[in-house]
Amino acid sequence: MLKPLGDRVIVKVQEQEEETVGGIVLANNAKEKPQTGEIVAVSEGTLAEDGKRVPLSVKNGQVVMFDKYAGSEVKYEGEDYLVLHEKDIMAVVE
Repeated sequence: MLKPLGDRVIVKVQEQEEETVGGIVLANNAKEKPQTGEIVAVSEGTLAEDGKRVPLSVKNGQVVMFDKYAGSEVKYEGEDYLVLHEKDIMAVVE
């Protein structure tokens, strides 16, 4: 299993469905919007100046929204994942 470091999380990206308006397929640039994915691993957090560990505000299993171009794509054991900094997460989907 992958274990993120620092303030990073590992996300399994959810596939975006193609949308149509009145039967017309939208152009690629019109479809670009934030993406969602499920967090599959969270780091232990960052170290504060006093040496104490500061945990991240997200946890495994949460569905989050992030910008289309955020993070780094990685492939591990045949699966595609995205490694994001916590600051790149825009929202938790509830």
